[in-house]
Amino acid sequence: MMEKTLYDLRNFLDSGDPSKVAGEISILASEMGVPDASVLDNIYKDIVRLFSGDFPGYRASNTMYHNLEHTGAVSLAAARIIHGLWLEGHSFAPDDVVLCITAALFHDTGLIQTEDDSEGTGAKYTIGHEQRSISLARSYMHARGFAPEAVDDCGNLILYTILSRPVAEIPFRRDAVSKIGKIIGSADLMAQMADRLYLEKLPLLFMEFREGGLPNYATEIDLLFATDNFYENIFKKRIYGDLEGIAGAVKSHFRERWDLDRDLYMESVEKNVAYLHSLKEHCSDSYKCYLKQLRRGNIIKNIYGENYQ
Repeated sequence: MMEKTLYDLRNFLDSGDPSKVAGEISILASEMGVPDASVLDNIYKDIVRLFSGDFPGYRASNTMYHNLEHTGAVSLAAARIIHGLWLEGHSFAPDDVVLCITAALFHDTGLIQTEDDSEGTGAKYTIGHEQRSISLARSYMHARGFAPEAVDDCGNLILYTILSRPVAEIPFRRDAVSKIGKIIGSADLMAQMADRLYLEKLPLLFMEFREGGLPNYATEIDLLFATDNFYENIFKKRIYGDLEGIAGAVKSHFRERWDLDRDLYMESVEKNVAYLHSLKEHCSDSYKCYLKQLRRGNIIKNIYGENYQ
């Protein structure tokens, strides 16, 4: 039991705690040569304000899956990947490290409504939210004095999170920017599927998809059943194909930072997929059966009440 729990990804840092995530990112950024990590800390604080409804012109985030915790998890994964690559000898200027984390922090902000938008939730912007995220990131960075090139680069980096967007079609000025884009795209996928509560959170993701008008899933169980296909034909092909397996650099990060020669992200992804397979064998097409097995975090209980517990 000790072996099973000791190497749980969440045991190394809780991505749901913004202060801990920001602190860890600052440590890694400083090690990679960022002279003033408070720059990233201040951006992170503004992102927390944005999601909390304390940022001028915006309502609080109200999407249940793509929330501040998800943003923190993606940003932390991006920091770990770029740190691993840096340890492996890849060269990143300090400004590139700041650019990487900034893009990760802003990548889903397009799902946040403006203060004059009170209809529904931000999930209605699911299709095309990346362009809204880019607009907000550009506005923020211009106001804080980022170089125009960095502003443009950040917008292009967010494009790497669009699963249907071929990587070869995304413009970049420098090879380093393209590499960072692959970090962002990888971090978004890895943080999602490595989440210990990923399967429990799928009904939350379904609710966002339904409001956003995605036609692929008629019911919650459709999304649950589609997870296998997503893993085999989208996740793996993109991670190891378009994104060139760059996420594997986290192994170097964990080796140096935690004296652990393991890729905890892929291990967690594979555990989630294996558990889903066991649920399919046990539950067949009974959605209620699945929900009774998915008890972690009280997420299902909070959605459906006591009837499924």
